[in-house]
Amino acid sequence: MQRRDILRITAALAALPFARHAQAQASAPQWTTAAAASLARQELYPTVLNSRIYVAGGLLNPNTGYSAHFESYDPAADRWTRLATLPAARHHIALATAGGLIYGVGGFSGGFPNWRAEASTYVYEPDADRWTDGVPLPYPSAEGVCAAIGSRVYLVGGRIREHDGARHFNAHADTTQGVVFDPAQGRWSAIAPAPTARNSAAAAVIDGRLYVVGGRQAIKQADGSLRQVNVPALEVYDPARDRWTSRAPMPQAQGGLAAAALDGRLYAFGGEQWVPEQKVFAEAWVYEPKRDSWAALPALPTPRHGLGAATLGNRIHVFGGGTRVGGDHASTVHEVLRIQG
Repeated sequence: MQRRDILRITAALAALPFARHAQAQASAPQWTTAAAASLARQELYPTVLNSRIYVAGGLLNPNTGYSAHFESYDPAADRWTRLATLPAARHHIALATAGGLIYGVGGFSGGFPNWRAEASTYVYEPDADRWTDGVPLPYPSAEGVCAAIGSRVYLVGGRIREHDGARHFNAHADTTQGVVFDPAQGRWSAIAPAPTARNSAAAAVIDGRLYVVGGRQAIKQADGSLRQVNVPALEVYDPARDRWTSRAPMPQAQGGLAAAALDGRLYAFGGEQWVPEQKVFAEAWVYEPKRDSWAALPALPTPRHGLGAATLGNRIHVFGGGTRVGGDHASTVHEVLRIQG
């Protein structure tokens, strides 16, 4: 073997660790930015239809304001477009897509602290850019999670009124109740209650099952105030069996977080904490159902809670949300996690 060949092989071997490192870095999830939303708001529960993200309602700055604003994001143009407003302003209204229609379910009316859970359901027809009244929920509900599995729309947990006249945030209670809407029958029906009563959780659908993660419980104190305690629980609903199972909890309890599914995995982002100290989370996580295990992701560049998350292609878009604990400080931030595949 000639000396120049030995040198060439030696140089190639020496470069291997650097090549592996560069390849690993290139394949790791990476954050970028995208067009800012047209309105600063938080408490968002978005949906996806025809490769576009849709977001409705939300809390404004200050949090005594709330909105009927409705817009979509087109990734090809990197642009948000304002659409027909909701029939009534709502915050914490949950969106789900089924049968080519968007359902806007429940949510609160009123500015803080005079929040009132609503039973309203609105249905959006994208071709006509029009909302119509849908079949109301069996009970007023807000801060629950909502998703479509097949042609049906599911709503789980959140906060419900303690009495019919409830018009204050403290006059609501967390629930384990869940319901499903069947468009073919035109009615809502009860499903098996979830193991954990909570609000401000996040959810996504993986392989026809609903994964509900994180959130918090508003625990009433002797003086009538609420102690907001985060929960890390991950619970999975199987509609074929009408049954819940508990899986490995989040590594860290995060309330007011966002979640999305991609390639059979659950991704969770941000959130806030009230006790034992107030803070907003930047932490992001990925859950692998086959291993029943969690792993850390690169942290959110902008820590937020009450934010929305949605999957388009191999990217997860994370937008809006409050940058400080509580209802104020809503943002238009739009950050995108690219998952290499």
